[in-house]
Amino acid sequence: MSASQKKTRGELIVLSGPSGVGKSTVISELLSCRRDIHFSVSFTTRQPRTGEEDGVNYSFVSRGEFERMIAAGELLEYAEYVGNYYGTSLKVIREQLDLGVDVLLDIEVQGAAKVRERCPEAVLIFLIPPSIEELSRRLHRRNTDEEAVIQRRLEKARQECRECVHYDYLVVNDTVMNAAQEIQSILQAEQCRTQKRIGLAQGIIGLPAD
Repeated sequence: MSASQKKTRGELIVLSGPSGVGKSTVISELLSCRRDIHFSVSFTTRQPRTGEEDGVNYSFVSRGEFERMIAAGELLEYAEYVGNYYGTSLKVIREQLDLGVDVLLDIEVQGAAKVRERCPEAVLIFLIPPSIEELSRRLHRRNTDEEAVIQRRLEKARQECRECVHYDYLVVNDTVMNAAQEIQSILQAEQCRTQKRIGLAQGIIGLPAD
């Protein structure tokens, strides 16, 4: 992006999808290609999974601390999912957007609906698996949950996938690379929207301002 096209405000991007669909892997691939995106690390009360790092994958806090944050109004959104809280820091989001930096949120459908209410300009992307059968294979392959938990996650996934109609874009995670490339294409298209480049057009062709 040239200096004349430098953004004055960043884009707020929401990525949702059912547990096991591969959001973390797709996000890692996306961030390896687009280093100009700030990934907002969500707070959660759930226990870390094997290989997860505090402050990298999630910021892990106690239930009491999370409820204090709710009471203090420190969260852009929060929701309870399978018995655990998840939420996003309002302060960090505002700081990055005001600097012209795009911010990516990995949040579930309840949280995404709250973001849409408070930030209607946000770009909402829903990531779905190629099939429920493939999602089941991925959850079993992860080997982190008991069978009863996996079945609850699959039922929850069916419910969540019905919410995709409320999102701006739908991406199928058949392969990580394809999904990440589609998301990059979405973000590029968003930057080309007329209302975001009207100032550029005015400067180039003398388009009259309103």
